Amino acid sequence: MDRGLHYPDHRAAGSRHALDLTGGLVAGLLLLGGCAATESAYAPVPTRDASVDDRVAAVEGRLGEMNQRLDQVGGQVQRLEGGVTAAQGKADEATKKAEGVDGRLTRLWNNRFNQKPADSLEVYFSPDSIELTDAAQTALIAVVREMEAHPTLTVELGGYTDPHGALDYNYGLSQRRVDAVRRFLVDKGIALARIQAASLGPIATAGIPDVKKRRVTVRLMADQE
Repeated sequence: MDRGLHYPDHRAAGSRHALDLTGGLVAGLLLLGGCAATESAYAPVPTRDASVDDRVAAVEGRLGEMNQRLDQVGGQVQRLEGGVTAAQGKADEATKKAEGVDGRLTRLWNNRFNQKPADSLEVYFSPDSIELTDAAQTALIAVVREMEAHPTLTVELGGYTDPHGALDYNYGLSQRRVDAVRRFLVDKGIALARIQAASLGPIATAGIPDVKKRRVTVRLMADQE
């Protein structure tokens, strides 16, 4: 009877031992899980690399410089466009003036045989001289002003000498006197195409003083109505 009573005690002890082992395992698992959670919760967050920020800042700086350069280039382009526009305007104005001059010259050429004298004067010279005196220059200035006021006027120049000296020399001298008057008119702004000139040599007509023979005749010519 006593031997049979000890069986339950051994089974109970075995059951308690099993429970103790199971509890130990659970406690161990809980401890490990708690450590893992703690390590996961306190794991360090990766920080942003400072060199990346530096590179981004450098790129942004270069972009800013490029924008400034683009603004400068845009300003230069605008200034160039303004200069081109101004130059084009001047070129157009010059073209219009040239066309106007060509038109006047064409009209003068077409009417060269259809003109009549409007006024005339004589410019006198010293013997063997082609120098324009003060009186001669004053008279020619009046001719220039008249031609400026009336663009259709032309002028005819005829050069003469007195009869003294060789004939060839006198013709050459009359040519140089005409050239002196023509050069004066051109220097004052009269177009060369509006001036016709001829050297006519010596005047042998009796009764005319030699001082009146050494001259260039200036005749203003106007278109026929």
